Amino acid sequence: MSVLWPYLLLGFVLIQRIIELAWSERNRRALMLRRGREIGAGHYPLFILLHGAWLGAMLLFVQPGIPVPWVLLGIYALLQVLRVWTIASLGSFWTTRIITVDGQPLRRRGPYRLIRHPNYLIVAIEIPLLPYALGLPWLAVLFGALNIALLAYRIRVEDGALGERRALGQNPTPSVWPGPAR
Repeated sequence: MSVLWPYLLLGFVLIQRIIELAWSERNRRALMLRRGREIGAGHYPLFILLHGAWLGAMLLFVQPGIPVPWVLLGIYALLQVLRVWTIASLGSFWTTRIITVDGQPLRRRGPYRLIRHPNYLIVAIEIPLLPYALGLPWLAVLFGALNIALLAYRIRVEDGALGERRALGQNPTPSVWPGPAR
């Protein structure tokens, strides 16, 4: 495999995140036209900063030609399949922001039938996994911890905003990643 494989992988992740942000923005606009409300917008830039710094730090510190950790890359690939499943399950309700639209029916498709925040779980695993796979365990610990702290706050904000709708049996319209997770 090419000595440049780490950079190709990080390029793929960057392109994936850009596509997800564009998809999210498209969905956000449509939800806002349906009288959606954004909750917790103040912390959203922290996700952009965290994910940008995560990618930037890996690009800066990764060494070309490191051995390919096939098992870890396989786990990362599986997480990306789960990420697509999560996004597809919410369809037009998926955003990287917390958007709620009152009166929408409860959506319990895909992984949302099993757990409340599947994309947050995926992101919580992939944020430390990728730098670890690239031979950067200190970045894995640093960004893993920062991401968990930010996700914990976001989940409290989201659950608080959507708690009344859950009690009424309405759609929780969960957002994901930056999530890229959320």
